Amino acid sequence: MSGSILVVEDEPAIQELVSFTCASSGYKVRRAETVGAAQEAIRSELPDLVILDWMLPDRGGIDLLRDLRAHDRTRGLPVIMLTAKSAETDRVA
Repeated sequence: MSGSILVVEDEPAIQELVSFTCASSGYKVRRAETVGAAQEAIRSELPDLVILDWMLPDRGGIDLLRDLRAHDRTRGLPVIMLTAKSAETDRVA
């Protein structure tokens, strides 16, 4: 295994596509559909990377990212944001 990835995405088709692609490349993949589920997954086992959707049903992915950056254990955790948002203000955020 190359490492572990947590895919946080509420859209089943996108979650499946991203997870399959990562697993096919040799990564251990865990999945979460909400910020709450992602926080629990990160508490139980710190992944090597989080692929994080911007818009989630319980809270925004950007809020989870801010929470991760606020704690020593997760401050340096690499995160890739997934979004369909294209406005400049969203990119700045």
